[in-house]
Amino acid sequence: VQLQASGGGLVQAGGSLRLSCAASGRTFSSYAMGWFRQAPGKEREFVAAISWSGGSTYYADSVKGRFTISRDNAKNTVYLQMNSLKPEDTAVYYCAADPDGSSWSPTLEEKYDYWGQGTLVTVSS
Repeated sequence: VQLQASGGGLVQAGGSLRLSCAASGRTFSSYAMGWFRQAPGKEREFVAAISWSGGSTYYADSVKGRFTISRDNAKNTVYLQMNSLKPEDTAVYYCAADPDGSSWSPTLEEKYDYWGQGTLVTVSS
């Protein structure tokens, strides 16, 4: 599986962006998907995740109520809609795929076997 993240850019605080992650391969619909981010000088952290069916989602407390993860299995794409952006949301955002359908641990990086290249989001104050 190859993942291609896009949609990052520069936005003012309070603004919105939508990130996309396009996946190759026929098994996308069986993968749980997640978004992580890494701010300068900090470790990568979990942002949001969605189950293979889209029926379950999970968010970091820092983005709950502002970000929404969704997926379109027909388009092999997962999205992250980011609203009310804050300067502390500035980071490189990575999408990742978890092929293990037997269990779902959305925040564990080690569960995600495939990673995209990252897209930079910069929020100015």
